Amino acid sequence: MTEQKELNELKTGDEINHFLLLNKIELKTTRNNKEYLSLELRDKSMVIPAKMWDDFNSLANSAKEGSIVKIKGTLEEFNNQPQIRITKIRLSQDSDNVSHEDFLPKSSRPLNDMVTELKNRIEVIQNEHLKSLLNQILAGDTFEKYISVPAGKSWHHSYLHGLLEHTLEIVKICDLMCSIHSELNRDLLITGALLHDFGKTEELSYETGFDYTDEGRLLGHIVIAALKIDEAIDNINDFPKDLKTQLIHLILSHQGKLEYASPVEPKTLEAIVLYHADELSAKTNAYKLAIHSEQNKEGNWTKFLQLAGTALYTKRNNNSNNEIKNTLFD
Repeated sequence: MTEQKELNELKTGDEINHFLLLNKIELKTTRNNKEYLSLELRDKSMVIPAKMWDDFNSLANSAKEGSIVKIKGTLEEFNNQPQIRITKIRLSQDSDNVSHEDFLPKSSRPLNDMVTELKNRIEVIQNEHLKSLLNQILAGDTFEKYISVPAGKSWHHSYLHGLLEHTLEIVKICDLMCSIHSELNRDLLITGALLHDFGKTEELSYETGFDYTDEGRLLGHIVIAALKIDEAIDNINDFPKDLKTQLIHLILSHQGKLEYASPVEPKTLEAIVLYHADELSAKTNAYKLAIHSEQNKEGNWTKFLQLAGTALYTKRNNNSNNEIKNTLFD
């Protein structure tokens, strides 16, 4: 694909002549009964809304979420947010030489390094029941998904290999806490950290864009993980019942609060450590993503972030923005 500026490098008023990935497409009507096409487009740097007001019927009938499109238009601002006004749009063709991989961000950490780190973490687990469980679950097709899937659709580590990167961050935090607090069961906590989000291998799809699967929408990654762990433990001889209960408790409670979709709240030392390690990794990454996505915006504040409940302050200089970009994704 011909080199093109990333979306987050553009400024209001810039002309756009880009290939982009179609995240969403809807036919809508204004209060005056005028139909228009509402889209959500993405490249590696960000997701951005777009509108098309004329000559869109052909595309509306042929395009679908996950399609690659070539657009011409202008970057505008609506309600203090960037938005593209599209003048021309078409589906990509084979001769355009573009693929979905061109538009999906991925971790800046080399995958091979992360896979080696993961295997080393499993290898040093001393409890044979937990090690056997990890080797059984993280195998085959599930392993390939585990090292590929994002950790989320949009909030944190929302890029290819994001789940693996997020998980390894949490393991490091938990390992540090074990070196401070000897009362913690290291093998149990590290196993819980490695498996806390592995249900996202079934909850999220990532081949043509990041979205929830039917199973993900109906069950959610916490329930998926708990069910699969329970099933896998049944295949391991003499797996201690209390160890199983405590491990599944880590999975069920890792989001901390009932209102955050945890079926139960943390009730063990290991569970409270895992919850806060998860929060620290997720929110740090999410804030970095938010800052990076608005690196060319005037002023010292990001937009108001609904999930954070605040706008974020950031020093606006090229070095700091490049550092953030280089630690997020390629």
